[in-house]
Amino acid sequence: MFALSAADSARITQAVTTAEAATDGEIVPIVAARSDSYGDVVLHWALLGALVAMAVAAVRPALLDAIDALFRGGWSIEAAPRLTILLFLVVALFLVLRFVIGLPALRYAVTPGATKARRVRRRAVDLFRVGVQTHTANRNGVLLYLSLAERRAEIVADAAVHAVVPNERWGDILSALLEEVSAGRAADGMVAAIEAVGETLATHFPHSARDAPELPDRLIQL
Repeated sequence: MFALSAADSARITQAVTTAEAATDGEIVPIVAARSDSYGDVVLHWALLGALVAMAVAAVRPALLDAIDALFRGGWSIEAAPRLTILLFLVVALFLVLRFVIGLPALRYAVTPGATKARRVRRRAVDLFRVGVQTHTANRNGVLLYLSLAERRAEIVADAAVHAVVPNERWGDILSALLEEVSAGRAADGMVAAIEAVGETLATHFPHSARDAPELPDRLIQL
């Protein structure tokens, strides 16, 4: 996972100030370490592993006898019931899988891409509603959101911006940003994306004498 330095943060903040000098629009850049903990995904995979173990035991019950004999080590003691052995194995496997899959690197690797995309989008929309929507008089704010763990980004635009800027424009900006992120240049990508957003806003909402800052010109890190 990439981390932004103080110098990176200063560059991104300066990019916002420069971009907004040519437009009445407002740009809010947010970089988050992650958008979700994906704890439910860990539980789903652990449960699936336990269910698979139960299915294997149902098809090959002799495996339970072999495991029982292995633990008895040849001693002449009464064999444990198969159900007891199965219960122990399922619980143990569930706990082990929950721990292993819960490790950050593996957790993000096994989380489906569609799930990560939905949750990054949801987080971006939630942040937009709290920090941007209705905070600009002319509804011309744009939130640029980058989630580092998922390596995904979103642009959420206010009503007036959404009405005049096609989604394809935002898609091009996000694609360029994610290419930079994949190459390990997250700060460069954010600066370039802010410049592109600023150019787009300047086309439709050029700077006017009556414009006054409505949102802080700074990078928000979560």
